[in-house]
Amino acid sequence: MIIEEGKYYHLYNRSNNNEIIFKEERNYTYFLKKYHSYCDPLFQTLAYCLMPTHFHFLVYSKTSDTPTIRKNIGLLLSSYTKAINRGFERKGSLFQPHTKAKEIIDESYLITLVSYIHQNPIRAKLVSHLENWPYSSYPSLIEMDGEQWNKNEELSAFFPTQHDFQSFSEDLIESVREEFWV
Repeated sequence: MIIEEGKYYHLYNRSNNNEIIFKEERNYTYFLKKYHSYCDPLFQTLAYCLMPTHFHFLVYSKTSDTPTIRKNIGLLLSSYTKAINRGFERKGSLFQPHTKAKEIIDESYLITLVSYIHQNPIRAKLVSHLENWPYSSYPSLIEMDGEQWNKNEELSAFFPTQHDFQSFSEDLIESVREEFWV
């Protein structure tokens, strides 16, 4: 993984053997707390979704310090794994060895990716509406007031209002046939 400052990346990883990594509601909250602790100094997070067996983050890198990024992501995953191992009397690694970091170079893909990330719970049939999945950034994005939305430069540049963003996200779900959901 090589990360450069000033670029967008899709960070994602999944569990080993399709194991549930967020076993209880408090696990999602704990993981996000750890994420903010280790990753907020390195990234601006545009979107995220935590799923029972994997996670997605769309980030803008504040640094090119790849060794620190690798270290902090490793600490995030290992400290979370240790907590789950203690709490659920399990042993061994929880996540696949390498968190993926795909650089996003196209603006249209950037906004499509925001929606893709948020659509995971619908594709997995966990909820029927995007705003019903509490472990993604979608509910907070559509609940921002106008001033907060306007400060979100990345999304407000493409969507003047949250309603526009919400419509785009919902239309995108309907435009992609279910057979292509990953």
